Amino acid sequence: MKLVSFMRPHGYVLGVLTSRGILDVEAAKRRLNFDDVPTTIDQVFAADSSKSLEKLAALVDKAMAENPSPSELLDEASVTLGPCVPATNKVICVGTNYRKHALESNMPIPTVPVLFSKFSNALCGHGAEVRIPAGLGDAAQCDYEAELALVIGKSGKDIAQSDALDYVAGYCNANDVSSRQLQFTTTQWLLGKTCDGFCPIGPYLVTSDEVADPNHLDIRCYLNGEQRQNSNTSDMIFDCQSIISYISKYVTLSPGDVILTGTPEGVLLGLPEGERFWLKSGDTVVVEVEGLGRLENRIV
Repeated sequence: MKLVSFMRPHGYVLGVLTSRGILDVEAAKRRLNFDDVPTTIDQVFAADSSKSLEKLAALVDKAMAENPSPSELLDEASVTLGPCVPATNKVICVGTNYRKHALESNMPIPTVPVLFSKFSNALCGHGAEVRIPAGLGDAAQCDYEAELALVIGKSGKDIAQSDALDYVAGYCNANDVSSRQLQFTTTQWLLGKTCDGFCPIGPYLVTSDEVADPNHLDIRCYLNGEQRQNSNTSDMIFDCQSIISYISKYVTLSPGDVILTGTPEGVLLGLPEGERFWLKSGDTVVVEVEGLGRLENRIV
């Protein structure tokens, strides 16, 4: 399934992308009188997500088989999408996880995953505006980073690499927007990575059954329609299983946790200094990971 969060007057609610539009789960649940079906992404991750997703799939099958009403099926272009995981306890990021990106950034090839974090204030959805921090403008040196994100579906500690993908509920596009000026002012990257809106994710949370191998997915980024990044997740230094296992040695992973797995070469930071035309107001950035849709955001 491809899950979305979209805005209603009372907050974000859960939708499922179908061939005929977005099924409003809340509306379908009322009509069909289904029990215990999640109507928000938060409810999907309230516990082990596998049971929630099974119930959700059953609802979708029944609703679509019974010719849902127009009020239940929405045109995707008509809804305001939020981040596909609107709230999470943790956003864990892996730095310099593609060899060519490490080289273009003049950083050493890591021997263990380089971890940093973003906070939930950084989350935003497809179509949202990403705002350059007030007063900085070009001095912020804002950059894009196309990434594959993993969303954890059940709690885990000391997870074996062989079992790691069993803990993934789904995958999504992510853009690790970065202010290079803030990132490198000190040795700690946090401030430059977690400004408000600096972590667009979506538009869909694609459940893991639809992704055969997350370590072999094409990944691309476009700036104002021009392709800037073009790689494959097979170029990661640490694959998805290694990342999950490594993190879980030290941090208990919980349902709804989001892990950004790193970006390939082609970021603005990797260009010669005279060619680094940092993100500016009016720019549009698109991230596409194979099978996960198209995440587009405008810089303001």
